Amino acid sequence: MIVQDASPGRPRFVMRMSEHTAVAGQLAEAFGNEEFDPLHPRGILEDVIRNHDVGWAEIDARVLQDPDTGLPYHLADTPLDEMVHTISMSPDANEAVHPYAGVISSMHSYGLYTGRYGLSDRLAIDVLPDELRPLVTDLLARELARQERLIRELATDDTTADWVTEAALFRNYKLLQFFDGFALYLQCRPPGERGSTRFAHVPKRADDVTVSASETDPATVAVTPWPFAGESVTVATNGRMMTPARPGTDLAPLFARAPVTHQQVTLVAEPEPA
Repeated sequence: MIVQDASPGRPRFVMRMSEHTAVAGQLAEAFGNEEFDPLHPRGILEDVIRNHDVGWAEIDARVLQDPDTGLPYHLADTPLDEMVHTISMSPDANEAVHPYAGVISSMHSYGLYTGRYGLSDRLAIDVLPDELRPLVTDLLARELARQERLIRELATDDTTADWVTEAALFRNYKLLQFFDGFALYLQCRPPGERGSTRFAHVPKRADDVTVSASETDPATVAVTPWPFAGESVTVATNGRMMTPARPGTDLAPLFARAPVTHQQVTLVAEPEPA
């Protein structure tokens, strides 16, 4: 789950990972214009982007309590012995939909632990406790084997062979990272406290660029260069407000009873300097 920041003592806006990926999917649907090529293959990519963290569904359903906060575990604070199983659970589910979805989902899982194929210098595997390292190493090896198997399969079909060239694969991998990161930027901090951020390695037409985002008011984020169709994009996140409960509380019924609310934000192109 994602547990949005808030001032001490105030209720928190809590989202399932499916609500996070839904926003990534909304961004993917809006992507593309005269300078940024649209997604290809569009339908499959939109589907895997909407479901790139589907392996978290079983964890989210249990609404595990963080004893330090009295709230559900935030994504980054989820116990590693729970989290690591999503390395393969998400690609398993996406491969069942389409082999190409399985490849892209597997690349996402693998990249999270290995520096995003060189796009990041943060290697999550380096900070794993010793007792989990063999499990994660084995899971990552299986994901590389999955990728190789599915790429071979797709390369033999004239319809899909162009999808699995190195350039096409990494373009689509980088797009998934962009939509994932942008959704997290919009969701992890409350409206009015998002500040500014930059997303590197966003595929443009002929090269990669860095896209900047800056909150101009609680309901608006300015983006440059503008990578979306139309003059603006409005996305909404569903979630539930929760307050801390005493340690040992079963949060699942509390979460289920909490009314669903949403946060909405509109993305606009940052105005050109006068």
